[in-house]
This record gives sequence, structure tokens and C-alpha cells, in this order.
Amino acid sequence: MARYTGPKTKIARKFGQAIFGDDKAFEKRNYPPGQHGNNRRRGKKSEYAIQLAEKQKAKYTYGILERQFRNMFKRATAAQGITGEVLLQLCESRLDNVVYRMGIAPTRSGARQLVSHRHITVNGEKVNIPSYQLKAGDVIGVREKSKSLETIQNALTNSSNVYEWITWNNDTMEGTYVSVPARIQIPEQINEQFIVELYSK
Repeated sequence: MARYTGPKTKIARKFGQAIFGDDKAFEKRNYPPGQHGNNRRRGKKSEYAIQLAEKQKAKYTYGILERQFRNMFKRATAAQGITGEVLLQLCESRLDNVVYRMGIAPTRSGARQLVSHRHITVNGEKVNIPSYQLKAGDVIGVREKSKSLETIQNALTNSSNVYEWITWNNDTMEGTYVSVPARIQIPEQINEQFIVELYSK
């Protein structure tokens, strides 16, 4: 199965959240898509449907396919700590996500493209694997030849997000993945416990 490239607003409306970032079309119609999308009288969802929807929301949010996501869940299960929290921490520790969080790209898909096209370095070395798992202390930077790219310049100019677990220096175009974020530091509205329950069946 290929990565999702269809209409993002439709997916955001399905989950009732702008999971791909600012979306004016979603703000206008923040109810489910389809002929009866604005009809509030919808049947009660089953427990399985709620759990499945939460997993799909997480996958769409971070741009991860099922096999990758299941493997991350297995890693989270084997690790110390609360499984659901560790799962989200693994998602947040992906290189494409941190590039997005640092403001180098306006979206996660844009960040994934920058990484794939070798515009990003980790500890001074070019890395072109979006799913690369960062460790605390890793230094992420923009490759010297790519610092003047208009897309990167525009993204950094419009970025206003600040996270306690990463630092960014606009002058050097380098940042540090300071630490693994605690659950309270991850802003995504995902109920990770539903995902754990789904995979544990």
C-alpha cells in the first residue's frame, strides 16, 4: 500500500481535527464528509471502531504505514515504560517529525521530502531516511548547499512553534534533539490507550 496522497481536508473532517496542520477548508466544514456529514444523529460507534479510528488518526498524523506502525508498537511493548506513551515518543523521535517540529518544513510530508532529498544532516552526516530514530543529543541541521532553498527559508520565517525538548538556531540552521518528549509535551490529540487496546486483542 502506498502512502496516502489524497485530499487531506477529507481525512481531517473524518477525525474532526486538523491533523495535517492549518486548514481553512476544514475550519469552514469541521464535520464528517459525505452526504450526511452534518447530520448529528449518527449511530453509536462500537469499541473496535473507536480504537481503529484512533490508530488511523495516529498513522495519518505521522505519515506512517501499517507495517511500520505495527513494528513501532512491538518496540514500544518491549521497552520500559507505558506502552502507549512510548509509542508516541517513537513517533515523535522520527527524523521527519523533528524536522517538522523545528520549523524547517511546514508539514510532516514536506519534512519527509526534505530528508529523502538529502537536505538534512544528523550530527554532520547526510541522512535520507525519514523514519531514522533520533537519540537525545543528536544535532539536526540543514545541509550547507540547501540553506538558501526558498521552501526552507519560508518555513523558518513562518514558524512560531516552540518545544521544550528541541532547540533551534536560525543563524546556524542547526538544532538539537535535547530529550525524548514526555507525553504532556506532545501536543497531538491522540488517545494512545485505544491503540494499545486494539493491538492487544
